[in-house]
Amino acid sequence: MNIELRHARIVTVIDRAGSISKAAAELSVPQSSLTAQLRRIENAVGGRLFVRSSSGVVPTSLGERLVPMLTELVQRADLVVVEAAAHASKVFRFGNSEWTPPSLHSALRSSLPSTEVQTETLSPTAAVDAVRRGWLSAALVPCMSLVEPDDTSGPALDTAVIVREPVWLAVPRGHPLSGEPAVETHHLTSLSWVCYARDHWFQPIEKQLFTRFPRADPEVLHYVDGHHEAMSWVRDAHAAALTTPTGATSDVSLVPITGTESTEMVMVWRSGSVARGTLSRLVETVRSYYCAYARTIPRYWAWMREHPADFPELLGHLRAA
Repeated sequence: MNIELRHARIVTVIDRAGSISKAAAELSVPQSSLTAQLRRIENAVGGRLFVRSSSGVVPTSLGERLVPMLTELVQRADLVVVEAAAHASKVFRFGNSEWTPPSLHSALRSSLPSTEVQTETLSPTAAVDAVRRGWLSAALVPCMSLVEPDDTSGPALDTAVIVREPVWLAVPRGHPLSGEPAVETHHLTSLSWVCYARDHWFQPIEKQLFTRFPRADPEVLHYVDGHHEAMSWVRDAHAAALTTPTGATSDVSLVPITGTESTEMVMVWRSGSVARGTLSRLVETVRSYYCAYARTIPRYWAWMREHPADFPELLGHLRAA
């Protein structure tokens, strides 16, 4: 019996699952069948790869040498499949978080005139996972920490910071704070808030800024799952919300916060999967698009022009404006 890729995959799943029963469930095969397949694989390599224990299975000394090699074989085979599919495909798939304006899709199409462009809106975590698996060519996500893998054995990712975006206050139009040039955190303690759900990417940033409030338990009316839902509560329930300026809608007022937090908007792609020229063009396209979108938010665009040092990645675009 020759060792085949499917055999390497079986060993990899057993090692990762830590038990025959869990591996059988993951592979959707009967436990007895998986046990028989493992015995045939062990006969082919000339020794036991795992021994059973009260807590599952553990590699033998032979397994400690061979299982990492078989795992690497599976990973490389998966990479070959993904790379071959990416080379054969003439579609560039771009992921974005929260919402994707049609104008972003148009900007990407102009940047890649000979390629079909598809865009998809999904959560930042799902976008990074889709890039890692080769389902997306690239994605724009908030927060560099979302890109850092828990498991370093997967495909390497490359990143480029598009912009470091500040966090501002959103209040209803006509609110007493809406005309302020900037507000301090102690101005915000008496407001009624709409906050972000625990699994939303913006929640840790919001939580960090709230720690600076003199009042530790601000009144929260509702927990939202996105910036646009938050803005509807600001408009209709006269609540306050924290947001990135580009996450706000035109029917609310934005106010800068002194000493605010900021979040990195990061473009991410799999290392070596996109040509250098295409990458350079894409990064500049997304930065240019960001500036064009910021121009539709007069107060934010004026702020950017007045504080260029806060936007080092966009200096060329700010000087040309």
